[in-house]
Amino acid sequence: MSELIYQLRNISKSYNGRCVLRVDHLQIHRGEVFSVVGPSGAGKSTLLRLLNFLEPPTSGYIRFLDAEFGPDRPMPLELRRRVTTVFQRPILLSRSVWANVNYGLRLRGQRDSAPQVKAVLEQVGLAGLAGQPARTLSGGEAQRVALARAIALQPDVLLLDEPTANLDPYNVGMIEDIVRRLNRERGTTVVLVTHNVFQARRLAHRVALLLEGQIIEIADVDTFFQSPRDRRTSAFVRGEMVY
Repeated sequence: MSELIYQLRNISKSYNGRCVLRVDHLQIHRGEVFSVVGPSGAGKSTLLRLLNFLEPPTSGYIRFLDAEFGPDRPMPLELRRRVTTVFQRPILLSRSVWANVNYGLRLRGQRDSAPQVKAVLEQVGLAGLAGQPARTLSGGEAQRVALARAIALQPDVLLLDEPTANLDPYNVGMIEDIVRRLNRERGTTVVLVTHNVFQARRLAHRVALLLEGQIIEIADVDTFFQSPRDRRTSAFVRGEMVY
């Protein structure tokens, strides 16, 4: 397997004294699609916030490339910029589709960004809507704008938090194809958080089951779905309640 891009050890995250996430050990490899599945409230989004350095862990350390992030160690800005997130509900500016996709590039001081924005809009199938106000788009189109805005930054790691929840099958298929090609053609590491086991099976190289803030099992996608070790994984894959 390729080099490690994330290494987590002895991680915990608490809010108001309540521990919502405890990960003793987790490794994510550069260039893989790693999916975290589990029911609502399992700690999936909390894990994603830690991986994006939006919040520090309460204890433990996250090693990203050659730097460590922890309660007393902030992540340097130049490394924070190598990770970006697409959330379940995109927050778009009251501007055109083009301006939304260009926004992050402009913040980073990139002046000649027009070719890059044009290429990304074509990649997500929105070149024809470049001048349209972003807030007039459908839910699926808005999510593709959010994805295009993230892709334009050319991150090493793309974090996806339930990126296709409540979308129609057409947009689900488009977004999955964009993610698949991004990983294959650019080698972008993708961490996908979802409760949709079918999506994890279609996209991921490895899958982890998170329950009550703890990782129950991690395996390659075939093993996870066909011969998991833990009975709770088997139940979750079958669609049973595993709270």
